[in-house]
Amino acid sequence: MPYYEHVFIARQDISPAQVEGLTETLAKIVTDNGGKIEKSEYWGLRNLQYKINKNRKGHYSLFNIDGPAAAVQELERQEKINDDVLRALTIRVEELNPEPSPVLSRRDRGDRDKRR
Repeated sequence: MPYYEHVFIARQDISPAQVEGLTETLAKIVTDNGGKIEKSEYWGLRNLQYKINKNRKGHYSLFNIDGPAAAVQELERQEKINDDVLRALTIRVEELNPEPSPVLSRRDRGDRDKRR
């Protein structure tokens, strides 16, 4: 089956617990349609480059998906319907990286403290 990396941004005014519930709901959509979530990461509340629907920040989450295109299409369709999801991006990749994404590994190293 093909591999996909999927990132979505949720509204800033929902709590991290609600984002976790949203993530579980979206993951269930993929699994119900014959796909599998290999990795799920929550990147936290981050600033947006520009306002989206009056939001300056958003909760970022990443999925690594192993599944058919129909599962990803259904996921994207459900995200368009959901008012809590501001933006989503899906990219097809050759292989999935099991290691933490660069966003998480950069935060774990504490580069900001070293630069000061």
